[in-house]
Amino acid sequence: MKLEDTKDIAAPRTVVWEAILNPEVLKTCIPGCQELTGSVEDGFEAVVIQKVGPVKATFKGQVTLSDIKVSESLLLTGEGKGGPAGFAKGAAKVSFADTDEGGTRLTYDVEAKVGGKLAQLGSRIIDGFTKKLADQFFERFQDGLEEPVETENADEEGEKPKKGWLKRMFN
Repeated sequence: MKLEDTKDIAAPRTVVWEAILNPEVLKTCIPGCQELTGSVEDGFEAVVIQKVGPVKATFKGQVTLSDIKVSESLLLTGEGKGGPAGFAKGAAKVSFADTDEGGTRLTYDVEAKVGGKLAQLGSRIIDGFTKKLADQFFERFQDGLEEPVETENADEEGEKPKKGWLKRMFN
């Protein structure tokens, strides 16, 4: 399964770059991530719980960042074993460029594979699930970095801004 997309993030490239290297940010953005320990240099150990169709599994595996070209690109790779459910592995080539508005254009190219019981679910279910996971990761990443969005009734109803939580980590 292959997937390509682009996100324009309303944050400077240096902020976006720092965020993608931060383990707390990665943990927050990886759907179903329960635990993420380690470092960029040594890689991360992850525990992720996912339900794909009728199969729910806890995946234990590794997340690594490699082919790092500072503030330009990197390769984000993950591999996990879910016991009887099978395995999942994937990689995302991520590149960063400045936009005319002073933000960052993040482009990603994802490739994923599954095996075991998961592979028996059929390519349509797996492809849809993989796309959903990749989209969720990069949407959470984008939403967390952009300026907070105030709603009209935020003060009256006690609502809080929904974006910008990652950016506040770096201020």
